[in-house]
Amino acid sequence: VKVKIPFGNKYLDAIFSVPEKKSTYGVILTHGAGGDMNFPHLVSLAAYLASHGVLCLRFTCKGLNIAYRTKAFKTVVEYLKLSDDYKLSGVFLAGRSMGSRAAASVIRHLSQEDDGDFIQGLVCLSYPLHRPKLQSKLRDEDLLFIRCPVLFVSGSADEMCEKQLLEGVASKMKAPKKIHWIDKANHGMAVKGRTTDDVMEEINAQVFSWLIENIELEHT
Repeated sequence: VKVKIPFGNKYLDAIFSVPEKKSTYGVILTHGAGGDMNFPHLVSLAAYLASHGVLCLRFTCKGLNIAYRTKAFKTVVEYLKLSDDYKLSGVFLAGRSMGSRAAASVIRHLSQEDDGDFIQGLVCLSYPLHRPKLQSKLRDEDLLFIRCPVLFVSGSADEMCEKQLLEGVASKMKAPKKIHWIDKANHGMAVKGRTTDDVMEEINAQVFSWLIENIELEHT
């Protein structure tokens, strides 16, 4: 289902992937610095989640300014929270690369406004922890403030997320967290000798099983 979400004096393009049965939880998903919501990895994940009973709303927000991207993501969260069509108990925020930074930033902002109950967790696909070859400046400030569960799915050869550095940041995080390494994958999740579909299957299955684990924890 295509929708246009009001954002300031313009609109954000978004698409709902709706499961057959009514879903109580949803995932909001966005893209990295380049591309849009039709980036193949996002389309694949959204379809996988919907076919397994989880509503997924993915949206496009162009722009390389992280504050702008964060504001847009927050607008989408509010939109879904107030939606009469999909009455959800909670959502997980997910993003690829810069989109995951924006998601982390939104969660930090909303938790300071006591509005964190609606947000159940964060999924970071290829989190860009640092610029290529600039390991001294880590983009970890939002991660250290987050309290809800966090899943990182990163390539072990990601030039923007060195393995030891992410593990170091994770060890300092107060939130329950899990890292799933895609062996030999780069920032774009490409792996020599593996097809894109094969890699996506691994990512999708990891994300889904982590979501289910956390939804079940919420209910116990």
